Amino acid sequence: MMKQANGFRIAFCAMYILGFLTMLWLGGNRSDAQEPLKKLPLDGRSFDLGGSIAFLIPTTSQYTGPDGQNARPWVWYAPTLPSLPGPEERWMFERFLKAGIAIAGIDAGESYGSPNGNRVFDRLHAEMVRRGYSKKPVMLGRSRGGLQTLSWAADHPLELAAWAGIYPVCNLASYPGLERAASAFELSPTQLQERLKEFNPIDRMAKLAGAKVPLFSIHGDVDTVVPLELNTGKLKEAYALAGGPAMELIVPPGQGHNMWEGFFECQELVDFVIRNAGRK
Repeated sequence: MMKQANGFRIAFCAMYILGFLTMLWLGGNRSDAQEPLKKLPLDGRSFDLGGSIAFLIPTTSQYTGPDGQNARPWVWYAPTLPSLPGPEERWMFERFLKAGIAIAGIDAGESYGSPNGNRVFDRLHAEMVRRGYSKKPVMLGRSRGGLQTLSWAADHPLELAAWAGIYPVCNLASYPGLERAASAFELSPTQLQERLKEFNPIDRMAKLAGAKVPLFSIHGDVDTVVPLELNTGKLKEAYALAGGPAMELIVPPGQGHNMWEGFFECQELVDFVIRNAGRK
């Protein structure tokens, strides 16, 4: 009877240990198979970077631009929101990758180019450089991503190769407006108005112009959400007044703030990025 009880205990312990090990194995495999933090239009990976979701779509191609000696060029895309970059970016992303240019971005939330948002951007830049990518990416801002990229660029004129925009927001007063933007700057609307030239990208072009950073934008002429004349138009004017090189601007007639494929399948934009990605 005693032997039978001991045998039962041994069998029970063996089953318990086996069950525990199975749970560990399944848990490890569930972790490996977890959904990515972010859905991307092409194969890449998303990861947590200091509490913000970032992504990287690497390339296996050799850079084919005019300055091929540049270390691992990349495009810095914004805004990196839950649904962006989206499938509409796939066409141009494929061409960047084929030319040997990676794509990366980080979710800075609705920061509107504020100092707090710029600090989130600082983390991505440091991480990409740590991974061996160029210190001078080409920044690409779509819509309100224009505020984020231009603001960071104005603070770091020697740390980007070029800047491009797709109907980009360039003027805080135009979008989202000072009432909505103020909290991101930890100011009241009145305080932001008083300090607007300190934060508004179109008023901060001097250093970028001095560094001769190339600029490009494609922006429709009937955009009522981000009006051409109040955003890209003012940017182009301010950059010229600051002594910067002539900004490249494409204005598709009859197009607004929409998903027209010409915005996302713009060969001139792709050529601009590839031409400048190796700029030192």
